[in-house]
Amino acid sequence: TTTASDLLLWGAAHASTGASSLGSVQPWVVLGLTVPALVYGFRVARGTPAIVRITVPIKGLGKGLDGYRIVQLTDIHIGDTLGGEFTAKIVAATNALKPDAIALTGDAIEGSVKKVRDDTVGFAQLEARDGKFYVTGNHEYYHGGSAWEAEFARLGFTVLHNAHHVVARDGAQLVIAGVTDLDGARFSEHHRPDADAAFAGAPAGVPRILLAHQPRFARHVQKHDVSLQLSGHTHGGQIFPFMFFVRLQQPVIAGFKRLWGVPVYTSRGTGYWGPPFRIGPSSEI
Repeated sequence: TTTASDLLLWGAAHASTGASSLGSVQPWVVLGLTVPALVYGFRVARGTPAIVRITVPIKGLGKGLDGYRIVQLTDIHIGDTLGGEFTAKIVAATNALKPDAIALTGDAIEGSVKKVRDDTVGFAQLEARDGKFYVTGNHEYYHGGSAWEAEFARLGFTVLHNAHHVVARDGAQLVIAGVTDLDGARFSEHHRPDADAAFAGAPAGVPRILLAHQPRFARHVQKHDVSLQLSGHTHGGQIFPFMFFVRLQQPVIAGFKRLWGVPVYTSRGTGYWGPPFRIGPSSEI
């Protein structure tokens, strides 16, 4: 005869066998999912970034500047795992777009000028009709913010250290301003971001583009009638699920959004930081 106790023992024995069988399968399942993901993430991170085209209506933009093209590069992190070859890819892809202006919005490097100079020299080949503009990101300050400002000036960039530049064409004007990164003040009072200084003396009634590494800087420019802020810093999260943690520090992960009334475009970044992987958000120009 079979008792209730016999049935329970039989069930426990079979459950144990099933768990043992499942346990032997799980490592292969994890391996089968992880390896392809890492290979994919590596190829995406190291490949040429996608070209993302965004059209932004700018109130008050004169006809002479209608269709003005700005190419934004950000968070490239040339250094330990990305070198001169990647710089050359970025330069070729950018120049092919024939931009009116180039905006490099920080975290361009991962190392000191002495260490990374040979891998960044290619940025001198970037070409834009009205110039190329640079602001610091937080990572520049880990490797010498002032030194990198001087180096990018040597490479032909207009360094917007709480400053602005006026573009004029066929009677139309556009202000391109930039601020140092929010982390700059931790290293030097001279590097504290200052929107008032950036727009000081800028012509009134002229559309304003602001380069600011971190999107959350938008809360500091509400009174400055900024037409568009270009930011980076977030990498779009770079590796799933880190975008959910980035969201705890920044008001946006990527894309176009109004923050504190300021139109902001936040790039997913042109390179990567840390491990050479992008799983989820791809890089962009």
